[in-house]
Amino acid sequence: MKNLGLIFDLDGVIVDTAKFHFLAWKKAAEEVGFELTEELNEKLKGVSRVDSLNKILGWAGATVSPEKFDEMAANKNADYLTYVDKMTSEDILPGVESFIREAKAKGYPVALGSASKNAPGILKHVGIYDLFDTIVDGNSVTKAKPDPEVFTVAAKALNVAATDCVVFEDSEAGIEAANNAGMLSIGLGSKDILTEAAYVFGEFTEIELSFIETQTTTTNT
Repeated sequence: MKNLGLIFDLDGVIVDTAKFHFLAWKKAAEEVGFELTEELNEKLKGVSRVDSLNKILGWAGATVSPEKFDEMAANKNADYLTYVDKMTSEDILPGVESFIREAKAKGYPVALGSASKNAPGILKHVGIYDLFDTIVDGNSVTKAKPDPEVFTVAAKALNVAATDCVVFEDSEAGIEAANNAGMLSIGLGSKDILTEAAYVFGEFTEIELSFIETQTTTTNT
């Protein structure tokens, strides 16, 4: 088996912080008189804080000063962190930790590829920070998904070719970024939403490492 690099998004893949983002963004949207729906929130998944706020302002048809923009972004993050600070190992989504440990036992390098600048802290909160060989987050890259930068940087850090990397994502932007990077994209969520993913699973408990190994071998031969 050739070297296989596994890259995981954080929100909605390893931990369910997506609900925290939604609540925090919903509150921010209310400041400009806009009601953020769960459907629209899907378009914010995997997107940076700045780009997400720009999307909300666009949907609301609102314009704010640079100072107000920075204030809204900071308040959103503070609200989000209020939820995050209460997280424990029980917040790890079913199946993902055992999958990562199995991959590590077989010698596969593992990376985190997330837009969240809070990623390292969250991994420490839930107790799996040390499982990752490298962490690439919003502090490490300048371009947001669907730009592939976060994944290409992760692949280089793992010393694995892009074509030998598998990305686990729950967002449209993340799947697009993985595809743009030339990596195998595995979606976690709805097939109706993650239409561009190579494969889609409802949750991590449905994914077998042996299946991923087989698909990667098939794809790259």
